[in-house]
Amino acid sequence: MATYAIGDIQGCYGPLQALLRRVGFRASRDRLWLAGDLVNRGPRSLDVLRWVMDNSDAITAVLGNHDLHLLARALGVSPARKRDTLEELLAAPDRGDLVAWLRRQPLLAVDGDRAMLHAGLLPSWNVAEASSRSREVESLLSSEKAAVLLRALHNDGAPHPDAPTRAVETARVMTRLRALDASGAPLDRFDDAPEKLPAGACPWFAAPDRASADHTLIFGHWAALGLWIEERVLALDSGCVWGGLLTAVRLEDRAVFSVSGR
Repeated sequence: MATYAIGDIQGCYGPLQALLRRVGFRASRDRLWLAGDLVNRGPRSLDVLRWVMDNSDAITAVLGNHDLHLLARALGVSPARKRDTLEELLAAPDRGDLVAWLRRQPLLAVDGDRAMLHAGLLPSWNVAEASSRSREVESLLSSEKAAVLLRALHNDGAPHPDAPTRAVETARVMTRLRALDASGAPLDRFDDAPEKLPAGACPWFAAPDRASADHTLIFGHWAALGLWIEERVLALDSGCVWGGLLTAVRLEDRAVFSVSGR
């Protein structure tokens, strides 16, 4: 048995299957950890989501910002964006089952001293607090209040009388965070390479005295960061949808496997 953690797939079904062949993945024996953004921007989001749901007994998946955007579109609270590739999925006969399954997935998965999320955590959040926050969002997404939460996220957290403020903050941080400014606050909309951060800013995982530093954190979301491996950090978004690589790390020994995104 092996456990493979894979970064942002984003509808790149062909590279996903090539990577699984490369590592010799068998759903009856092995496990996959998928770090969010299963869908969008790539050409085959429907096939990716169908395959993941069909093999969900062998998969742990967390939600990314593109997955939440799909849910927002499915619930009618977000318009299509210029680079969306979700139309086939939204028109599929099994759309209801796929969306329902996605609504039940967490923002954070924890197994011992490993934790996986899509983007990042604030420095003051330890994994226990982050887990509690993730459960709150998971409960809302699977309820009739999902649309209110997703609408607030789509509006960048703009005040809404019914919006659950803490859950909106949790979802924004865990699915969008890349870096912190000099005061330790999220550096909104930064998506460039770390060396282009403004003075005093830092990657979220490099924050001094980070409360989650006692866990190995596995995440994606930051294609310009690329594959980044430290003792307690596994960043896995190697830019597959942009023509880069789709990467898996075998968690038992940290062996790295990659295939071309093209």
